Amino acid sequence: MELQTTSTLLTWMIFTPVIGVGIILLYSAASFLAGRKASDDFSRIIALVASAAPLFMGIKLWMDFDGTTEKMQFVHHFVWIRSFNIEYFVGVDGISVSMIILTVLISLIALVASMPWFGKVDDHHFSQKSPRGYLALFLLLEAGMLGVFCALDFFLFYVFWEVMLLPMYFLIGIWGGPRKEYAAIKFFLYTLAGSVLMLLAMIAIYYNSLPTTLVDGSHVDHTFNLLKLQLENNFWTAAPVLGFRFAPLVWVMLFIGFAIKIPMFPFHTWLPDAHVEAPTPISVILAGVLLKMGTYGILRINFALLPEATKWAALGMAVFGVINIVYGAFVAMAQKDLKKLVAYSSISHMGFCLLGMAALTPQGISGAMFQMWSHGLVSPMLFLLVGVIYDRAHHRNIEGFGGLAQVVPEYTGITGLAFMASLGLPGLVGFVGEFTVFLGALQTFRVLTIISATGIIITAAYYLWTMQRMYLGKLNEKYSSLPDMFWRERFTLYPLAVMIIFFGFYPMPIFDLINTSLHQLVRSIIGA
Repeated sequence: MELQTTSTLLTWMIFTPVIGVGIILLYSAASFLAGRKASDDFSRIIALVASAAPLFMGIKLWMDFDGTTEKMQFVHHFVWIRSFNIEYFVGVDGISVSMIILTVLISLIALVASMPWFGKVDDHHFSQKSPRGYLALFLLLEAGMLGVFCALDFFLFYVFWEVMLLPMYFLIGIWGGPRKEYAAIKFFLYTLAGSVLMLLAMIAIYYNSLPTTLVDGSHVDHTFNLLKLQLENNFWTAAPVLGFRFAPLVWVMLFIGFAIKIPMFPFHTWLPDAHVEAPTPISVILAGVLLKMGTYGILRINFALLPEATKWAALGMAVFGVINIVYGAFVAMAQKDLKKLVAYSSISHMGFCLLGMAALTPQGISGAMFQMWSHGLVSPMLFLLVGVIYDRAHHRNIEGFGGLAQVVPEYTGITGLAFMASLGLPGLVGFVGEFTVFLGALQTFRVLTIISATGIIITAAYYLWTMQRMYLGKLNEKYSSLPDMFWRERFTLYPLAVMIIFFGFYPMPIFDLINTSLHQLVRSIIGA
């Protein structure tokens, strides 16, 4: 049964930021032709409206979503490029909705963090440099991220995936730190390499798909429709390619493409450089949303389309997940740059997602999904906090501070909360995901799960050590007059703090949202 259009809400959500880009560009062009300087404040207002609107749409999406069914909802479906059987096909299940809510929330917070300080910051702060170009690229990035989480046509998924690449490249390369060009090029090359592998795998899947019918009733030989590919094709028995079995080969190609984005060891080296050089709001987006697109892609593409190959690769994925957890934690402990420490902690925490997914149990995959959500709240908060201290002290050297709790108690308190959430303190959101992952993974990979638990101990060690060096002990007199938090910082940090506590004590809204879809996915893999 072909899914017909039931709503255009997702389309409006995806393209509202694009409309914002168009208004900013037209306004800039009109101002130039009229011979007057365009108002940056007007562009900022347009950007805020264009980013806030998807948040309200996302809230409506969550409220109207039926979490008791695994069927796709809010479908918008029509033939897009007939000659290649490409459809504009968007829709959501519980997995998608959770990521969409995270995207629209973090995007708005990051955009607010991009606003100027209204005289409280020096002229060379990144927000003062070409703000209209920055805002246009930011909104385009948001549209690409939302499109990835909504797309149900493989080609459309790939288009949105690539749309993200260029804005992020320029946002780092133009508005970043001293080594911004190096970081941007490294990010671009790594991501592009993954995209090429994904493209080749997509073409291979397309030409091995069975004849089907498009939404308009026309019969075609091949399709990019992800639901058709999942239900009507058996790639496990497809003809070998260059002497390799088709399904395992394509699975590995797709996995590497997504693993680069996570990032998974050994494809992780672009992330610390990108984080260190990117302006704070872009680090927030990078950690809060972009890393999740890798794990989401594995669930949506690898797991759904190639279930037999998923079972074949599960152990390898678990091993790499444990390497991520332990290696990322040890390297984080060795860092002197606070931002780099948080970056490596992200590598460690995303390892839990890989371990949970590899378990192929309902608890494991649910835990992995919740870990994506919790990390999407905690890591943006950590990067925002790094940005707060950097804007004041103009450096991030952990050893260069001391006794800050005496000067900035509010900032110290909110930092302590974020650290505790990230190290998995019970009662906070980070604990729920990690605990559920352990419950699920222990059933399948007992030894690997026990090894991964050491990552939690190391995580606690480097966060507590950082807390002691920066905020406790003797005050560094150089920073005796630092101002505490401003209104804009509170606006971006306190909502995240509230959600970290709320979902730590009551995670059921997220589990109720995702469990039906995830359990159906597990059944399809186990039964394959």
